[in-house]
Amino acid sequence: MSLLSPRVPRDLRAAAGNLNDKVRRRRIADLRATPRTLVKVTAHASLYRYDPVPGVEQHGQPLLLVPPLAAPALAFDLRRDNSVVEYFVHEGRPVYLIDYGPVSFEHKDQGIEHWVDTVIPTAIGHVVEDAASERRSPSGVDAPGVHLTGWSLGGIFTILATAADPSLPILSATAVASPFDLRQVPLLALARPVNVVAGPLVGAAYRSIGGVPATLTRLGFQISALDRYLTKPLSMLARADDRDFLAQLEAVDRFMDNMYAYPGRTFGQLYHVVMRSNEFASGTMALGGRVVDLADIDKPVLVVAGLDDTLAPLPAVEHLLELVTNAPDTQLVQAPGGHLGVLTGRAAQRTSWPAMEGFYARHD
Repeated sequence: MSLLSPRVPRDLRAAAGNLNDKVRRRRIADLRATPRTLVKVTAHASLYRYDPVPGVEQHGQPLLLVPPLAAPALAFDLRRDNSVVEYFVHEGRPVYLIDYGPVSFEHKDQGIEHWVDTVIPTAIGHVVEDAASERRSPSGVDAPGVHLTGWSLGGIFTILATAADPSLPILSATAVASPFDLRQVPLLALARPVNVVAGPLVGAAYRSIGGVPATLTRLGFQISALDRYLTKPLSMLARADDRDFLAQLEAVDRFMDNMYAYPGRTFGQLYHVVMRSNEFASGTMALGGRVVDLADIDKPVLVVAGLDDTLAPLPAVEHLLELVTNAPDTQLVQAPGGHLGVLTGRAAQRTSWPAMEGFYARHD
């Protein structure tokens, strides 16, 4: 909300009740997790399957959600009545989630190839096995495939994993708010002169502490939406009668309070190879001793971009479509919201999610 916005609460009684709940620290948002079952625990991650809704017929191939690093996987299940996984479960689609858990110093040597070559392919294998055993694939399909979908860096992992191993049973690859041309990210463009001078110092710092602390990753998210962060108290007062709005703010606060650290080697790759040289924009990246080329992707690709995203603005996100030249079907979805909002903002259930489900259904 702009500082100059004239909006005032229309329902003063509702506003008073909501503010009273906030002052007394009573929860407004329903933060219960969508019911789920732990399918597999490995040394790298946990795999969850979300429980079907009683009375809702399951259809379509499984959806596997891939979170980024640093941000918790609860981004996909932010709150009841505004949850990515809740929406797709109610649509009847089988939904799975990879959860890496907290990142600590012991993960400092794990690079991007760890997630691309090990974590994601392993999870896909377990999803296919579980979906087949639970008969969660369409009738007549012996071996189910997977709609692989990642948000932010998780979307980049998704695309790289799809390109790295064409034999994986991936039906479609979706990148939500994933920038592939960092020259189009204004925040990084402003920091580029600093990178030239401070690059060696940054490298020494993250190597010595094993990564980037959670406090800094949280700060990065706050800076990307600084105007909203600074005007948040005013927004709460102006919309004190909008309980759903306040619930969303509360859920986002919980998300921000649960940020993780970045493992050192992965951050080093992102900083030196990606942020400084913009290698992603070329469509190729050296990983694990070989070159991964996005032009090798022969699966349908969906790109979702937030119209208000400062971390991954539209030009940086849609650049991916120029790189997947052999994908049999591509689609760009532009939706309202910032970096988190395009994934799970209050408008997503009318914009992003139906578009994603339509794409999945087309390629089931």
